Amino acid sequence: MAGGWARDDAVNDQIEVSTSEAIERARLRARTAATVPSAEFCAECDEPIPDARRQAIPGVQLCVDCQSGRDRARRPAGGINRRGSKDSQLK
Repeated sequence: MAGGWARDDAVNDQIEVSTSEAIERARLRARTAATVPSAEFCAECDEPIPDARRQAIPGVQLCVDCQSGRDRARRPAGGINRRGSKDSQLK
């Protein structure tokens, strides 16, 4: 499927590398969060964080509302366009 100087399985190799890197970043964040104690009050709005949330997510520092706001504001990390159409590669 790959063209030019690339090997036939180069696209699959890149997908595998991208996936492995994303998994490693997630594992690193989980290990870091597990070493930090969960906060009783939100770091942004100072509202109490429910016990169920603190037990479910080790190292949690934000309430659900504040975390949801951050998640909406976060932009996805840039990646490689794997669609393969010429139009999508020109963007």
